Amino acid sequence: MKPTLLVLAAGMGSRYGALKQMDGVGPNNEAILDYSIYDAKRAGFGKVVFVIRKDFAEAFEKVNSSEKFGIPVEYVYQGLECLPEGYTVPEGRVKPWGTGHAVLMAANVIHEPFAVINADDFYGKEAYEVLAKYLQECDGKTGAYSMVAYKLKNTLSDFGTVSRGVCTSNRCNFLQTIVERTSIAKTVEGAAYTDETGEHSLPLDTLVSMNFFGFTPDFLGYLEAGFKEFLDGPAQTNIKAEFYIPLMVNNLINAKKAKLKVLSSDAVWFGVTYKEDKPDVVKKIQNLIDKGVYPKNLWK
Repeated sequence: MKPTLLVLAAGMGSRYGALKQMDGVGPNNEAILDYSIYDAKRAGFGKVVFVIRKDFAEAFEKVNSSEKFGIPVEYVYQGLECLPEGYTVPEGRVKPWGTGHAVLMAANVIHEPFAVINADDFYGKEAYEVLAKYLQECDGKTGAYSMVAYKLKNTLSDFGTVSRGVCTSNRCNFLQTIVERTSIAKTVEGAAYTDETGEHSLPLDTLVSMNFFGFTPDFLGYLEAGFKEFLDGPAQTNIKAEFYIPLMVNNLINAKKAKLKVLSSDAVWFGVTYKEDKPDVVKKIQNLIDKGVYPKNLWK
């Protein structure tokens, strides 16, 4: 069975100041998302599921269709009100519930191994090939998770802080821990993250997650239970708390219910975190077109 690509596209793009998932970076106004779907399709993914918000659904679905991509497409919707039975949105809560909640929105439409990506990140042709191959080998298995990791130095922005999942793995390349760091910036010495205890340096060759995960379908059941625990715990005392994918992954690894293989690839990541990042992304896309990695017009 071909794996499914789950695209997290409900992000508000608050720092960028626009609906960046649909912002053109290619010569024919292709978005980063277009290149992601193109890479996934040729790597062997058989379906795309988009997690979006209902307030921009009409505009999004018009330009991201099955007819355009030549691959089955489904849409699911994330919102603050999308909660398990018996739960309500806490007073004052405006922040989305996080990436783990976004994945959970697709529980009713995914029944096969699947990959998760951010809609506004460029992961590279080779990364999709590596992950698609691994997911196809995991068909019928449970607790067989994976991710493509990137070096921190290749994922920083010159224009502000970024959030990254900082990873450690064992000699067999199975993940040991993944910790979400939400304020990582370039420094004179290299890089550092800031938390409630101050600033902490990070080596530039640190492996980080860019939310390019592979999961077997059992992960969705674990997410459902984990989200309820989150709502009963951290969400009660912190209206900005988020239910991140790495939180669930860590819990399952520690409980020995799953293993996550850290896959290596020569792929290069880039993305538009801030609007000032865009010119560099446009240039990099054009370089890949010039090298023959992509056609000048993706969908014709």
